[in-house]
Amino acid sequence: MFLSSYYSSQDNAFQFTRQQASHFAKKVAKDFNHIHDEDSKRFCVPGDLLFAVLLQQEGISQKMSFRFSGMVSEGISLSIEEKDSHNSAVIDENGKEYLHMQHEGEVNQDQNFIEHVVTNYVQFSGMNFPHIMVPLMQEKQMMINTQRPLVIYESMDIEFCRMNLTHPEVAFTGATFDITGKRGVVTLNFDFKEDGEVVGKGVKKMVASGLRPYVQEDVDDLVYRFNARKEAFLAQHS
Repeated sequence: MFLSSYYSSQDNAFQFTRQQASHFAKKVAKDFNHIHDEDSKRFCVPGDLLFAVLLQQEGISQKMSFRFSGMVSEGISLSIEEKDSHNSAVIDENGKEYLHMQHEGEVNQDQNFIEHVVTNYVQFSGMNFPHIMVPLMQEKQMMINTQRPLVIYESMDIEFCRMNLTHPEVAFTGATFDITGKRGVVTLNFDFKEDGEVVGKGVKKMVASGLRPYVQEDVDDLVYRFNARKEAFLAQHS
């Protein structure tokens, strides 16, 4: 199991340590968001890791919709609840829901296929900052709080044209940043391609709050700090 080093499980429950979640973010997703740093005061488990564990256990369906509804911290015991034949959720011991998946169509349970799709997707997802977010903020002349940056997953929808696939690759097809007051919704669009053919499509939405007028120097400083954390981690774990 390619995720085995990034969570621990017992009696159908699973949980994450700070190190496991942080190393998944940095080593697999290439995501160096500070809230996934082991020593972050606002630490949370990457949504992509919850997504990955859910798909590893449930398989990949031809059509899937995901809704994120809570931030997971270290040591929370989680399980997957089968609500019905088309709905599953990641919940804690009190029944609180953190990730909901609605799915339909053919299901592929092949672990090699799941590993390929998950790894390929989360590496694309980890590119959100700075590659996608910074040009969007510059275009809208609005930015997140660069001292306490926080962009949260809201939802994601994926649909494959067919399921007899082996190595679909994610291809970014464009993004939008819709702003209302101090709140903005970032929408990322992407295709899945295999051997040059578009075999699926996806849409991911994220919410950015606490927006303020764009200041290039502040954004440059945020990118500098992001890259410095990335270089320091890679130097230590290369």
